[in-house]
Amino acid sequence: MKKKNEKFLKELLEAPSPTGNEEPVAALVRERLCDVADEIQTNTMGSVHAVLDGKGEGPALMLAAHMDEIGLMVRYVSDDGFLSVAAVGGVDPAILPGMRVDVHTRKGSYRGVVGRKPIHLIDADERKVVTPLDKLVIDLGMPAKEVREIVRVGDVITFGVGYERFGKGMAVSRAFDDKCGVWIACRVMEKLAEHGRASGAFIAAATVQEEIGTRGAMTSAYGINPDVALAFDVTHATDYPGIDKTKHGKIVCGEGPVIARGPNINPLVFERLATAAEAEGIPYQIEAEPSITGTDARAIQVTRSGIPTGLVSVPLRYMHTPTEVVCLKDLQDTVKLITRFALDLDDGACFVPGVAEPLRHAEEQDMLEDAAGDKRFSDELTGN
Repeated sequence: MKKKNEKFLKELLEAPSPTGNEEPVAALVRERLCDVADEIQTNTMGSVHAVLDGKGEGPALMLAAHMDEIGLMVRYVSDDGFLSVAAVGGVDPAILPGMRVDVHTRKGSYRGVVGRKPIHLIDADERKVVTPLDKLVIDLGMPAKEVREIVRVGDVITFGVGYERFGKGMAVSRAFDDKCGVWIACRVMEKLAEHGRASGAFIAAATVQEEIGTRGAMTSAYGINPDVALAFDVTHATDYPGIDKTKHGKIVCGEGPVIARGPNINPLVFERLATAAEAEGIPYQIEAEPSITGTDARAIQVTRSGIPTGLVSVPLRYMHTPTEVVCLKDLQDTVKLITRFALDLDDGACFVPGVAEPLRHAEEQDMLEDAAGDKRFSDELTGN
């Protein structure tokens, strides 16, 4: 990964954006795409829509990825200056005791710690249970008077950790869910611009409030009204101890992007994604989603009269913790996959199940031969 692109990924991950407070990430997206997109709009929800016009009459493609991350919110400031908090999104209280956090206020961000009684002072029975969130407090290390002057009820809090590489080709950070998707959406737009644009318009939709119910995707999909859409999110890697693959499938970090199948997914979009991956020689994994998904795809699919929707993910270890782990090559391969999918859309694309035919074998073979003969295309896409 090029240094400038990794720097942008790090900036996205470390910008605080708990649900409902996505403005810092939105600003980074607008800055990154201002010289690439033909138009950038931010709607009243706070979602950013960057548009790259098409060069022909192909279908308009929206790629949605959410900017918000899980976190905490100040619910009460005690007379002693300690903060009681509530969860923003799916926060596991078991991971919080002893953690460093950042409290974001109108006067700036302040380091705090999640306090818990030391083991010496905890009864034996109490040691066996998880301390409920409403029994934990955040200590800012300041006099109570100063805390009350700085902190207001409703201020948000993020885990006090950031991005770093580790191991072999791996990276760890808070909020890969789903800021790595925002990074991918921006990189796909840049790649499409480099390669002369797709036939139809490409809209990168950096959405808000996914962690409390895909609210940004609902309004973005309605407002944009694309002909076809992809949602990008992370999915659970099952390649570490304690995960039952018979229940959750086999999903492995480093073995490529994950393409979902199920009723939330248009079958023709799925087939086109798989064909694009094969044409580019990209390893990919398939995930069964037998119901609605917990992603922006569930909202996009049922917007207006229905939008043909696909879902692409990367494997993520330890979701909704401060130590989310991804393989960086999976991110780069996902950029290549979605770029190819977008470039292959033409004005004849149809996504009506049972009416439109899947790509015929001859067409698939043509795509594979085109990819093999166009070495420059693949080489340039590799430079993510």
